[in-house]
Amino acid sequence: MRRFVLILLVVILVLAAGGYFAIQHQVKLAFPQTSGELQLPGLQSKVTVVRDPRGIPHIYAHNSHDLFMAQGFVQAQDRFWQMEFWRRIGAGRLSELFGKSSLGQDRFLRTIGITRSAELTWEALDADTQAALQAYADGVNVYIKQNAKRLPLEFRVLGLTGVHFTPEPWTPINTLTWTTMMSYDLGGNYEMELTRAELLARYGETWMRELTDYPYPDDHPLILPDFVSWNQIDFDSVAQAPTSLILGDGEGIGSNNWVVNGSKTDTGMPLLANDPHLGIRMPSIWYENGLHCVELTADCPYNVVGFSFPSSPGVVIGHNNAIAWGVTNAYPDVQDLFIEKINPENPNQYEMDGQWQDMEIIHDEIVVAGQEDPVPLTIRRTNHGPILNDVAYGTESDWAYGWQPLALQWTALGVNRISQAILKIDRAQNWQEFRTALHDWDSPSQNFVYADTEGNIGYQMPGRIPIRSQSDGLLPVPGWDSRYDWQTYVPFEALPSAFNPDRGFIVTANNLVVAPSYPYLTRHEGAPGFRAERITEMLTSKEVLSLADMRVIQGDNANLLARDLIPLLQNVPLARPEVAAARDRLLSWDYQEGMDSNPAVFFEAFWYELPTALFADELGKEVRRDRELIRQLAFDPSSHWWDNVHTPAVETRDDIFAQAMNDAYDLLVKKQGKKIDDWRWGKVHTATFRNKTLGMSGVSLIEKIFNRGPYETSGGNNIVNATSWSTDPDHLFQVRAVPSMRMIVDLADFNRSITINTTGQSGHPYHPHYDDQIDNWRFIQYAPMFWDRAQLEAKAEDTLILSP
Repeated sequence: MRRFVLILLVVILVLAAGGYFAIQHQVKLAFPQTSGELQLPGLQSKVTVVRDPRGIPHIYAHNSHDLFMAQGFVQAQDRFWQMEFWRRIGAGRLSELFGKSSLGQDRFLRTIGITRSAELTWEALDADTQAALQAYADGVNVYIKQNAKRLPLEFRVLGLTGVHFTPEPWTPINTLTWTTMMSYDLGGNYEMELTRAELLARYGETWMRELTDYPYPDDHPLILPDFVSWNQIDFDSVAQAPTSLILGDGEGIGSNNWVVNGSKTDTGMPLLANDPHLGIRMPSIWYENGLHCVELTADCPYNVVGFSFPSSPGVVIGHNNAIAWGVTNAYPDVQDLFIEKINPENPNQYEMDGQWQDMEIIHDEIVVAGQEDPVPLTIRRTNHGPILNDVAYGTESDWAYGWQPLALQWTALGVNRISQAILKIDRAQNWQEFRTALHDWDSPSQNFVYADTEGNIGYQMPGRIPIRSQSDGLLPVPGWDSRYDWQTYVPFEALPSAFNPDRGFIVTANNLVVAPSYPYLTRHEGAPGFRAERITEMLTSKEVLSLADMRVIQGDNANLLARDLIPLLQNVPLARPEVAAARDRLLSWDYQEGMDSNPAVFFEAFWYELPTALFADELGKEVRRDRELIRQLAFDPSSHWWDNVHTPAVETRDDIFAQAMNDAYDLLVKKQGKKIDDWRWGKVHTATFRNKTLGMSGVSLIEKIFNRGPYETSGGNNIVNATSWSTDPDHLFQVRAVPSMRMIVDLADFNRSITINTTGQSGHPYHPHYDDQIDNWRFIQYAPMFWDRAQLEAKAEDTLILSP
């Protein structure tokens, strides 16, 4: 028996070891070669790829073709599964891999026409941009061909489920579909039009406007409060300017950026900072890299470092040898819904000015994994755009706008030359060339801050912003009346811009760009200005600012909403001593939401409960969680919203505050126990970086392979360190959107510039650079943004030679 047990144990150990090494082999199979030499057929000359200690590649090439071909190859080495997933999102082809669970999304994206937009865009791009996109695609395709048996782990895990496929060749259209998808994430507001329409239908115009159309707060900053270029514009003339060919999710999707000129810095030169706020994910949405022509010439004009999208050539945010730039979302209103009248005799016709017009009818089909036959899809388009009802707002919805067909008009569904603009920005050497590049930035409209090595700073908002003659963009409008059609677009020369403003700095944080006196409608949605106010406070608190100060600002956790509301809570009568004790801790709080903060967790629990206490009696489950709306109501104790209409008494503001604090206390007792001293914000405010496919499979073992976390995290909603959290009861306080990278550029010496990404450079689980930046990210630490080649090579982790 002892011999049998011993043999059995040996067998088990051998099998376990074999299994372990087999798993390790599968995991490491796709790890890329990053040193030595590789052949890259199609190159014209040798290319050198130098990786820094974080695995960030700097590509050195002798011509533009080789530079972008190598960029496509190297990005595919690190992130090909992410690229494959992204192109399938844009093409509406996820169902081929994931079955019926993705069918609704595929139908929607095919209906609105993401690929159609990409195809229109390709035809409109200049020759240089087309060449760059094709070279990039060629590099990706060499990777696919050379690594057919070494594709990322996700491909092999999917194979275990019976889904086997060979990646198709990459095309420029695949790149262009993703740029339009980013426009959708950052430039979409049609769902808010439906929300307003629903509120209007249920409660009337007064309530609808009270809840959604309140004014931007006077005590929060504008991006351009003083200097605006349109003061010299003749609007009567530019409004009639001809248009060119055709014209881009929730709280937490936004960004911070700012730029300070040399009069306020310790070096006498500008400092520029940027941290875009996007949904939390694994791997990061950003790919940091450097693109360097060995010799700058007209044929090879690139010397640029920064952050790109894995799937696209060029650098989206960063600096070159002369200028630096950063972006935040401007939240323009570039989407409208049109209510169409359908011919009762012919469902494929719609009315326009009393005449029936034929719709464009597109017949498509979607391949679905696990089904023998594809699913047919009929897409109907009017002159305004695709009709959404069939895929988004059918009769199974709780509500739709009178069940009438709704057509979506959106600037990004035409030509969207963002790829062309990015490459022009990468080449720009001064303010004039930078603005010329932004003429091509069609969608999504962004707030660009700028600095250059001559000491100048600037701001420009680009993008195609529609001019409406009969609508304010708040609600769906009659599609049968051409007076409601878009007339033209705001001319670029009339868009908000500033160059070397007198105050010496520019701050943008998704706050309002200009005062209401600006003659064109730009937005209804956007941030209320808490982050912009805090950044401005910190920039003006010192006479001289350093790069270290920029780091402190990016990591600031001050909750300005708490600063406004807590004085109102001080004298609220509370019948429960334990709740009063929790409230009293707020009174001496510094408003910083660090992960170890005790008062922070009680305030955020109070804030979570307050909208329900305030609105649920009248709005039911559709409570409004709008911070600025509730802040304004908090300073209006006579508002009718404070009364609970279901009780005979007339409740006051203090009654509702007390109810919310009681509910918050009970909530935290369930989550962290009765001992108040043990309550900490970081216990509940955690960040989990999830792979957006297999990391959400529901299979614990698979999810552990691809996901990382949870990690305790500082910050919160409408805070500079914008780690926005979920209000879903099942994921309450968990991080849903993050500063997706942080960058600080020193124009006095580019070698002092610093960055950090959220996760790591690699998309391969268990690769050393898969998750090596997470702790630095959450503790607001940085690493060098290498610029000088000699300094980079002195610290290089690997060097790879790519040969023709």
